[in-house]
Order: sequence, then C-alpha cells, then structure tokens
Amino acid sequence: MRIVLSNIGTFGDINPLIAIALEMKRRGHAPVLALPNVYRPKIEPLGLEFRALRPEIDPANTKLVEMIYDVKKGTETGLREFLYPVLRETYADLLEAATRPARADLLLLGELNYAGPIVAEVTGIPWASYVLAPFSFFSAFDPPVLPPYPKLARADKAPGMGRAMRRLARFVTRKWPEPVYELRRELGLPKGKNPIFDAKHSPDLVLALFSRALGTEQRDWPENTRITGFCFYDADAGNTALPAHLEAFLAHGEPPVVFTLGSAAVLAAGDFYAQSARAAEKLGLRAVLLVGADPRNDPRNELRNRPPQPLPDSICVAEYAPYSGLFPRAALVVHQGGVGTTAQCLRAGRPMLIMPYSHDQPDNARRMRRMGAARVLQRAQYKPWRVARRLRKMLADPGHAEQAQRAAAIVAGENGVKAACDALEALHQRRLDG
Repeated sequence: MRIVLSNIGTFGDINPLIAIALEMKRRGHAPVLALPNVYRPKIEPLGLEFRALRPEIDPANTKLVEMIYDVKKGTETGLREFLYPVLRETYADLLEAATRPARADLLLLGELNYAGPIVAEVTGIPWASYVLAPFSFFSAFDPPVLPPYPKLARADKAPGMGRAMRRLARFVTRKWPEPVYELRRELGLPKGKNPIFDAKHSPDLVLALFSRALGTEQRDWPENTRITGFCFYDADAGNTALPAHLEAFLAHGEPPVVFTLGSAAVLAAGDFYAQSARAAEKLGLRAVLLVGADPRNDPRNELRNRPPQPLPDSICVAEYAPYSGLFPRAALVVHQGGVGTTAQCLRAGRPMLIMPYSHDQPDNARRMRRMGAARVLQRAQYKPWRVARRLRKMLADPGHAEQAQRAAAIVAGENGVKAACDALEALHQRRLDG
C-alpha cells in the first residue's frame, strides 16, 4: 500500500515515523513522509519518498523555540503563532501528498498536524493517528501534569480531581481551535470535534507509540487504541556511529554523566551547560555535554552552547551523538524529559535527573520519578550546587539504577515498530475486506 506518514514537530516527533516508514518499506509497501522541509536531508538518504509540508521550521529561530517552551504560554504560542497561521498551507501540502501522483491507501498522522484529519475527511482516505506519551490522552483516571498548573499534580489522586483537571484544560483552551473550525467551514464541513483533545484521534486506530513502562490503558482513552511500545530511530541519515573524539573519551575512563536537552530544548538551553559543567567539576565527574549543532552551519562559529569557562579533560563536549550508542555507556543521564530522550534512557536502563521544560515533559518526569528511575529538578532550581547534590545522592544509591533496569526489561520485551506496522497492515486489510 501507499501510506503517507505526516506530522509537524521536533526529531522526537519525527523519528518514530522514520522507524515505521523504514519497516513498511522493508515489508514491500510504499511509505511517503510528508514533513517540514528541514527534515529532507535526513530522509532522502534513507531511500524514502519525501514531500515537503509547511510550516517551515527555522532551527536558528531560538526566540520562537524559547516562546514555545515557556511553561505557562508555550503550548498556546506553538498553536497560535506557529501552526495555525499556516493551517491552509499545511492542508494544501498534505492534500497534494495524499492524492498525487497517486492516491494514498492510508494516512498515519501525528497530533500536531491539525490539517491531517481534515484531509482524511475530505478525501475519504482511511487514517490512523499516533501519540508519543500518555500526556496526549488527558485521562481523568491518569491525569497529566498541566505545565501552567503544576501544583494541581499534587492533588491528582483526590476524588474527582482528574475530571476537574480535564475540564480546566478544555476551558482554558476553548478559543484556541477557532482557525481549525474556520477552515472546516470554508470547506463546507461541520464544526466537528475539538481538534486539541478529540479530533486528533482516529476513530479506527490510535497508536500509542510508547512503552507500558511509561503508561497503561485507561477507561477514557479513545476506542481502538493500541499500545505498541517505543519506536526507536536515532541515526543521522542512517549513520549510527559516535563522533570519534567522543568514542575515544568513552573508551578511556569510567562511564560518564551525560547532559543533554534533546533536539528542540537545546535551542533554548540558556546556561544549562555552563551550570552542568560546574556541577560535574564540583564532584570530579567525567561528563559528556551534548550541546547541539549550530543551526547556521557556520564553521567559523564555536560549538553552540559550549560553556564559556575552560573545561577539564574530564568533560567531553559534542554536538550530537545517537543516544542508542551513548546512553548504555553512561552512568546517568540529565535531560529535559522529552519522551524520545526518556525512551532511550529506559531502553538503556539508565537512571535520570530530569529538568523539564513544558508540554509533556513535566508529566514524563513525574512518571519516571514515581517509577523510582529518576529525580526531578525544576529549571529555576537548576544550580550547580543543587545538581551536584542530587547527582551525588543518585550515584551513591543503587535504587534508581535498579528501577531503571527493571523498566529496561519491559522495554526490551516490546517491539514498537513491528506492533505498529502490524496494526497498520491490519487496518488496511479490514478496509479492503469491508
């Protein structure tokens, strides 16, 4: 079948699609990745068909990234100032990818592609949706941490609190989807369900591309939801090797503590890496700082986010490294709580110190803390002495590592890519038989 896989977001949102597309191609299907054009250089070397999808993502626009990751207004900013202003362009691009040069047999859509369900409705093409974290379901029975209201999380087990939190989220966001409703009116469609909470989920198949170590089914999840396990992919255009200097560093010493902010929060790092380096020096730890690539690709610039202070030989700085190759060789990982980074930590069985930004990250952080595999430190509290104190305790206590290893055993027993592809093929077959 010809299947169009589409979403808008960071590498954490896109990498699972790449993993599924590669497996679908291996099975003899024709996957098409409809993504923002910034991902083209990562996709085409893999031999996958690529179709550009607006909006354009400018990785050098750190101001926008900082606004989107603001804990109070980040989600609203991302929708109102980034996604919704080009909703019609997104719709036109995806419609083109779904119907030319040949009509797709199936669509797989991520929740940030608000034009996707509309394209499916207009064309009649069957579709499945996917989410990457339990946060996306806003369950009343497993209530998430709402980034603007973190104190509510302390009372989430009180009777009725989950329903109250869900009602609050819907009330606060009630005016946000108006651009989606407006586009539907222009196309002669009824208003439809709430795009932020309901319409993003396919009525036929919702793939929860995360591990049961992160979350389990709840009574109010959408029908036809299937937990598959994580879908791992973190190669750079197919290359999974570590940088040579990082490989040499790892080979000549004790496992280090790795400090990373994923693929998006790294663009709004602030002084995270300078503070992290100071914390590592205080403890005399070997450390790896993954500071992110310079989005301008200017060879004259020094490494982005490199701490300004001189660093000892015990601290290695690199732009990027595949987590699947690095995390198993680490003692502990300090990160932002993105689900992709969290998944790789669980896969490697490594304890975590999480400094969450916004969106699903505070909720992922709490889940890891409850599991016993992580401690959490808020951004405002991320100071060298606090970080050093947390790291000292965590490294001295085997409990966090033991819980992380238990989670790793769960992850190892799952095959997210296979389960997702099996479910997509079964949905296609049901449509053929129907």
